Amino acid sequence: MSTQTSTVAHGAPEPASPEGGGGGGTRAGLRGHPWLTLVTVAFGVTMVALDGTIVAIANPAIQKDLGASLSDVQWITNGYLLALAVSLITAGKLGDRFGHRQTFLLGVVGFAAASAAIGLSGSVALVVAFRVLQGIFGALLMPAALGLLRASFPAERLNAAIGIWGAVIGASTAAGPIVGGLLVEHVSWESVFFINVPVGVLTLVTGIFLLLDRRAENAPRSFDLPGIVLLSGAMFCLVWAIIKAPEWHWGDIKTLGFLAVSLVAFVAFGFWETKAKEPLLPMSMFRSVPLTAGTVLMVLMAFGFMGGLFFVTFYLQNVNGLSPVDSGLRLLPLTAMMIVASPLAGSVITKVGPRIPLVVAMVLAAVAMFGLSTLDTDSGMAITSLWFGVLGLGLAPVMVGATEVIVGNAPLRHAGVAGGLQQAAMQVGGSLGTAVLGAVMASRVGSELPHKWAEAKLPKLPEQKEAALKKAAEVGMAPPAPKGTPPRMAEAIEHVVHDSFISGMGLAFVCAGIVSVLAAGVAVFTSRGANDAGPSVHV
Repeated sequence: MSTQTSTVAHGAPEPASPEGGGGGGTRAGLRGHPWLTLVTVAFGVTMVALDGTIVAIANPAIQKDLGASLSDVQWITNGYLLALAVSLITAGKLGDRFGHRQTFLLGVVGFAAASAAIGLSGSVALVVAFRVLQGIFGALLMPAALGLLRASFPAERLNAAIGIWGAVIGASTAAGPIVGGLLVEHVSWESVFFINVPVGVLTLVTGIFLLLDRRAENAPRSFDLPGIVLLSGAMFCLVWAIIKAPEWHWGDIKTLGFLAVSLVAFVAFGFWETKAKEPLLPMSMFRSVPLTAGTVLMVLMAFGFMGGLFFVTFYLQNVNGLSPVDSGLRLLPLTAMMIVASPLAGSVITKVGPRIPLVVAMVLAAVAMFGLSTLDTDSGMAITSLWFGVLGLGLAPVMVGATEVIVGNAPLRHAGVAGGLQQAAMQVGGSLGTAVLGAVMASRVGSELPHKWAEAKLPKLPEQKEAALKKAAEVGMAPPAPKGTPPRMAEAIEHVVHDSFISGMGLAFVCAGIVSVLAAGVAVFTSRGANDAGPSVHV
């Protein structure tokens, strides 16, 4: 339709009524109804958010089945997160230009198809390649979903809608380990990806009939290709250097070279964005201190959460010997707390503003991270449940509150970009967290393993076998003892491997706790968004 909807106070357009009236035009049936729009985009958001953590529980099975190294397994996660992060802001621009409904539905179809392709892959290389495609299509639908909500709800209901949207992301992210555990144990690791196909079909069908296209009147007419190249290159070089550093060493010229190129590319990107006619990421948005603080907060929160969760699954399965389902159940306090606390956090933030809840939340997350750093091989369910529950209580308000801070402090004409920025911050943080904490873990294991091996008075290994042992220890897996190995020696080897892994995981969680403390300081600068009045919206 070409009728025009005017914006109401605080920049949100009048929503469609169930009967089809309102907003300056007549709408057929239920198409464009705000709450039905929310339900529809929730299906797609669930699919993408679930994939952020559901794969973590499947990583050990993928690693064993495909013979993957720790670096390979990291790229199964990082390839997805990095592609998602790099593409999100560009995808937000596409939604502003061509309509959020179109980009949302395209993202749904592509994400489901890429998921099916991953399940049919027989090599690590293909899994990583299709995970990258999955991330790109996921980037299309995530900011589009938020853009559809921003354009569908009036200002007085927008915060409630974003709260529910954030709760869906939080609940889906937290539910990943349990869903993944059930699928891996009772079906296969491939089913973790196949499950996206029926969800994608459901989202596509409801989206075709219920979503109404809306786009800003002054939407961008061109795209910032140099900005896309610079940002993509900067992120790739940064994460690649961090992942390869344990192998190359931090002082190696290759590591330093990639870090230097990344820094130059980030500086060049920032400079170019101030000159570009249609910048990929308008630097003027960051004049808002709350928006900037919300973005940094989202990065730091995801750094600790996703980075820490990566190692928890290996701890539960390879060190404690739990099955995938039991591992998911052990994480149930985290899942349950996030599901319960997310809508409650939305209500509290609506009443008192985001600052105090976000500061308290990140302090709780820091306490949980430091608590998790004390786990050992004999830690029981009670202590792990305590720290997972506290972590969920800390993460839920950030999932909801940081979204409101970023989107609410951005002008309506940058709705797509703000949605992309919010998710990009989370995915960049998750990618960097996995990479940095992975590097910390690998470094500690590499230094601890020889000492513990010598203390146990085990025979010196050839260099090749020692390298293989280190790779196994990085995922907490004691290699099978050769035939004829005395039981005491086999037990000593397992003890050394598990102790080395626990030492690395403990240091990684201490780092995550420090980052969470920094995030609590950043949260002090957040505030509720003004939802500035923006241009009219075509529907």
